[in-house]
Amino acid sequence: MTDSATPKEVMAAAIAHDLRDGQWVEVGANLPVPRAGALLAHLHHGPDMTVMIAMTKAYVRETPVIEEFEFITDVGAMRWAEAYYQHDQLLNNQRHRANGVFFCGGIQIDRYGNSNLIGIGSDHKQLKFRGPGAIGTCNATVQNGHWHLVTTSHNPRVLVDRVDFVSALGYGRGEPNLRAELGLPNDGPASIVTPLCVFDFDEETRSARLKSVHPGVTKDEVVEKTGFEILVPETVPTTEGPTPEELALLRTRIDANGALRA
Repeated sequence: MTDSATPKEVMAAAIAHDLRDGQWVEVGANLPVPRAGALLAHLHHGPDMTVMIAMTKAYVRETPVIEEFEFITDVGAMRWAEAYYQHDQLLNNQRHRANGVFFCGGIQIDRYGNSNLIGIGSDHKQLKFRGPGAIGTCNATVQNGHWHLVTTSHNPRVLVDRVDFVSALGYGRGEPNLRAELGLPNDGPASIVTPLCVFDFDEETRSARLKSVHPGVTKDEVVEKTGFEILVPETVPTTEGPTPEELALLRTRIDANGALRA
């Protein structure tokens, strides 16, 4: 069944396998892949997880089909709500910080885990491409004890050696102890999840390291399609995709409309 999973379904499974019961998981802007991964963990092995779908604290284990909604402010999500948070309430809620998990996107992500959602170009007054802005990622990547970077495009335009602007700080340029010196409470991004692979970060250099390649993907393909130099271990395992049970959950309850199969 894993062989028939799409790259986005493999990404969702990789996210789910890293999550543990009892964690507070923020999907943020309702990104489809992190959303599916968080819900898969919740349905499969996390009955006591707190899942924030957009701004809604949801408990959906008994929901036959978890319908999608288009906007973060869609009141339709309230059907599952145990609570609904305004943004400033989340900023002031410290109880979940150490046990919280967040997923951060980027129009650019660099080898040191810095994310750019601001725009592309050398001059912020004349951007070649304007992104959505930081949209809370600079806060959420600091508030939560654990966070990951996720992109559904694996190419040299997205995965760059150095982002044009930093909206969520990873490890800077790899400076030792940078985050501690800045007073940031967590250790920085744990991984970058892409349609081809999962990166983690070297403990000394803080540079991206190839952790696993998805089924059917080679190390050479990842190197060719990445815009920064990758640390490649001699042995790189294959990412564990969804089990038959997990794939059924994805396709019948979490992603019934097939967003991960498009």
